[in-house]
Amino acid sequence: MGRRHRYKKRMKETPELNITTFLNLMVVLIPFLLISAVFSRVTIVELSVPTGAGGAASNKPNFSIEVIVRDKGLELADGSRVVAAIPKKDDAYDMEKLSRMLLSLKAEYPEKEDAIVLMEPQIEYDHLIAVMDVVRAAEIQGKQGDELQRVVLFPDISIGDAP
Repeated sequence: MGRRHRYKKRMKETPELNITTFLNLMVVLIPFLLISAVFSRVTIVELSVPTGAGGAASNKPNFSIEVIVRDKGLELADGSRVVAAIPKKDDAYDMEKLSRMLLSLKAEYPEKEDAIVLMEPQIEYDHLIAVMDVVRAAEIQGKQGDELQRVVLFPDISIGDAP
């Protein structure tokens, strides 16, 4: 009988879980994560990378808009030759001049939606983003002159290495 009594005594003792520390951590961690999630913003731009696969030959002239980012400056090409070269101004790329040239190209070819941005390997990533922003859209003065209007230029951008 003595053995049965000890066995029942052991069954009645259940260990208590102390989750107070874990709950304190959650009380601090959840508001922090909620607050930080509001301020972080992720932007994804869909790009198309040119492939080496050839397609069917078309009768239309092969015209493409290429912006080549070089260490010495920017070049604007039409797919076969360099149309314009924009040298660096005060050791920075002249984005205003590039924007004006792209606006004139958009006026000539309003149905054109795609452009190619080519870069040399040593160019910094920030310059690529700045050039892509200029190629995608431009800001021009409104008709009244006091407000800026955003004009979409070439939203479909492909990127690659400069020749």
